[in-house]
Amino acid sequence: MCVGIPMQLVSVNGLEAHATDGFNYYTIDLMLIGPQFAGTWVLTFLGCAREVLTEANALKIQEAVRALQNIMSGNDTLHDAFADLETRGPQLPSHLQTVLDAGETTG
Repeated sequence: MCVGIPMQLVSVNGLEAHATDGFNYYTIDLMLIGPQFAGTWVLTFLGCAREVLTEANALKIQEAVRALQNIMSGNDTLHDAFADLETRGPQLPSHLQTVLDAGETTG
């Protein structure tokens, strides 16, 4: 399974940063997102920052990743890890919702 991990940058030196996932520290490549400031949250994959995140989104992703780790460990207690998905139905991206609302279909 390929899962991006949210991390907070602790220190930055050009396009290289030291970041933490809350448990461990890692060296992260910032070439895809450009220079950032310490304290910035980023979504990482294979040692590279792929996207800048808001703190709120980073924390949601962390909870979801923890829930997946719990499930993979045999613990099916999800607590509030997916609370945002339990309180609403699935949502289409806005460009697809517009097509659906217009009654347009393909196939």
